[in-house]
Amino acid sequence: MTTAFITGVHGQDGSLLAEQLAAEGAEVHGLAQPGTRSTTTLPASVVLHQHDLSDVATVRALLHDVQPDEVYNLAAVSSVARSWEQPDLVAQVNGAAAVSLMESAWQVQEARGHRVRFVQASSAEIFGEPPSAPQTESTPIRPTNPYGAAKAYAHLMVDVYRRRGLHACAAILYNHESPRRPRDFVTRRITAGVSDIAHGRADRLLLGDLSARRDWGWAADYVQAMVLAARAPHATDYVLASGTSRPVREFVATAFACAGITEWEPLVASDPTLTRPPETRVMAGDATRARELLGWRPTVDFETLVTRMMEAELQR
Repeated sequence: MTTAFITGVHGQDGSLLAEQLAAEGAEVHGLAQPGTRSTTTLPASVVLHQHDLSDVATVRALLHDVQPDEVYNLAAVSSVARSWEQPDLVAQVNGAAAVSLMESAWQVQEARGHRVRFVQASSAEIFGEPPSAPQTESTPIRPTNPYGAAKAYAHLMVDVYRRRGLHACAAILYNHESPRRPRDFVTRRITAGVSDIAHGRADRLLLGDLSARRDWGWAADYVQAMVLAARAPHATDYVLASGTSRPVREFVATAFACAGITEWEPLVASDPTLTRPPETRVMAGDATRARELLGWRPTVDFETLVTRMMEAELQR
């Protein structure tokens, strides 16, 4: 039986991954920040450990005790805006703590003489303002914010530990969504706001730049790819993306259409606090390597993704 260790188990990706692995019959251990609450109910079989990922000694001892076959590091401070407010915290959690976890996994592997497979949740933010689109695993790493820089450090260390003998993979994740997203993510802000308008609880939706473009996919697809990466014969890095960049405006229009509202423009207002500086970058990922080596491809298209999120929101 496979033993898996998941950090950030209370988050969108962590809870989806815990459900998938538990359904397979794996022994699943989840690490959660003390005081955090899950976006969903975890399977009863998941063994929950509440410790700060930055507490290196405690987490290392826990990993030696659990003796996992697979380690998925999904924990992170996930807000780019917050990374400007607390760059030191983001550097510690998203960067240094991730590297400490790799070291712990390597130590467990060396101690027991059995391979440990490690997956690091990397991010398209490591590319910053890429010179071309779509981006691949070879696109230059040039982050433009503290979040991306911390993720870039952990991403580069994946290769360091891979060369050391750890079966380490970096999943370069583009935007991936589900109804489990917190409301501070733009997609959930949109679906929750549209639902509030549809139910008469609000009369407008506040957003930032509607022209900003993102490559959106379905979260469960991306979680499945991480499992495939962990279990592949050879370790490498993978871009996980739909390959198509769409403006926020299109997400908004699709969400309103799901709620039966076609004349939506007067219902949307600009909030300067949500607006970032104008972007010139085109973020779209090329998942050819994942398709060719893992047999992976997204199963949910953009319209279905938005529809699923809106249906869940309207039913809440």
